[in-house]
Amino acid sequence: MIEGRATARYVRGSAQKAKLVIDCIRGRDVNTALAILRYSPKSVARDISKVLRSAVANAQQAEGVSENVDRFYVRSCHANQGPSVKRVRAAAMGRAFRIIKRTSHLTVVVHEREEPIAPIAVTPSAQPSEGSGATRPKRKTVKTKHLKATAARAVRNGKPVTKKVAKKTTK
Repeated sequence: MIEGRATARYVRGSAQKAKLVIDCIRGRDVNTALAILRYSPKSVARDISKVLRSAVANAQQAEGVSENVDRFYVRSCHANQGPSVKRVRAAAMGRAFRIIKRTSHLTVVVHEREEPIAPIAVTPSAQPSEGSGATRPKRKTVKTKHLKATAARAVRNGKPVTKKVAKKTTK
């Protein structure tokens, strides 16, 4: 099996924030992971995307590897804490506050699948029809013996009582 590994060291940003994004792409196909990173609102997603592209390029350099990127998936990825840069900020009355600028080391490992995953075909009979009402489930009413005043008023007015209303009113 072909494996590609890439590491970015001393990336500005904490490892804790990078782990939030890295957890979203672990185990996914490379194309799906790149799409997730592209539309992620976190700024560290751009750095992780660069590392992922580099890992794919490293894997493609091996002999006998096809140019097809669809066979690769993110096998493992992690963010470790790098050295922190410490700065001092002047404060009022002669005091000073410490500013800690954190860095992290990002590592991504991609691996080639034995066989590509075929998309699941949806049969026409399995698709819901427009007029059947299967697109949105109907609201269910909650039947409880001891409804409090709010739920009782809703029942009297002919409105269905949802589970959320019943929980709020039965406490």
